[in-house]
Amino acid sequence: MSDDLLKMIVNKLEAIEGAQKHTTEYLAKLDHEQQNIIRKVDKIETEQQQIKQAVMETNQSVKHLEQIQSDQQRIIELLSARSIQQEAELKRIK
Repeated sequence: MSDDLLKMIVNKLEAIEGAQKHTTEYLAKLDHEQQNIIRKVDKIETEQQQIKQAVMETNQSVKHLEQIQSDQQRIIELLSARSIQQEAELKRIK
């Protein structure tokens, strides 16, 4: 083999090694970015669970308040009926 041919082969190998190094660096960067995305997704999943729990607790509170409001409405209606009944009796007595 001639020196020129060997130099040409060496140059090609160096070019291939350079491209391989660039590809390896690019893949390392992609891997790092992927790890960041995975961490962010994990954080979002955790926050989603916390939001879901808060919504469920709020739903329970709302249902409890609705029950209290319903009970209060029945009491108001009962007191209103008693008041009307008492007014009628007072008119009858007078």
